[in-house]
Amino acid sequence: MNSTAIETPPAQVVTAAKAAIGLLPASRELTVGDPISNLGDATVAGQAIRAQFSGAAHGEIAIVVGQDLVDALADTPMGALDLTQAIRPAIEAAAATLGPVVVDPGDTSDPVEALSAILSVGGLVVPLVDGEEAHAVIALAVTARMAGHTGISTSRPPGLDLLHDVEMEVTAELGRSRMSVKELLSLLPGSVVELDRAAGGPADLLVNGRMIARGEVVVIDENFGIRITEIIPQSDRS
Repeated sequence: MNSTAIETPPAQVVTAAKAAIGLLPASRELTVGDPISNLGDATVAGQAIRAQFSGAAHGEIAIVVGQDLVDALADTPMGALDLTQAIRPAIEAAAATLGPVVVDPGDTSDPVEALSAILSVGGLVVPLVDGEEAHAVIALAVTARMAGHTGISTSRPPGLDLLHDVEMEVTAELGRSRMSVKELLSLLPGSVVELDRAAGGPADLLVNGRMIARGEVVVIDENFGIRITEIIPQSDRS
């Protein structure tokens, strides 16, 4: 399929910012400001996390967080925590508003450099504010969108037979839970962590981190196994 050039709509950047703001670590409640096409007052002293995405849309996204969060993650009772991993859920949520996309691991960058790079390709920045002061910034540039993209492959990719003997990591996941750092620090032997899955519910089967199927947990001899009950359509895999 061919890609078509596309301008980054202000409404799309605001939608991405709203999707990310709830997953962004912050010591205060932030709201989404108006999108702007220049640095202006949107600069924040701290660190930027910058990543590219591809799929239904191609482009780049960056989130700038304040130095207070950078310092807090660098010095915790559990040791230094990776800033990129802490911000990644917010980046993925923002990128997901564009459709099925894959976000690269991303890396840290100087805030001015990251924002300037996104603005230089027609992107926009949205300050996340507390009152009138910006405490974080989200920048997004959509450089292309796949024409007629549906996320569904109707033919077998050429050369797939060459991959038949390639081994891939397969993981079974019973459920997940989000916890604050305070909750993590309070864990003790015997603590119970509640997962986002009902007892007896299906387990997810993931290949390289992407869910491809669901199934029920079974016991094979002395090992656990998964009996597949559902194959996830290609368009719904994440």
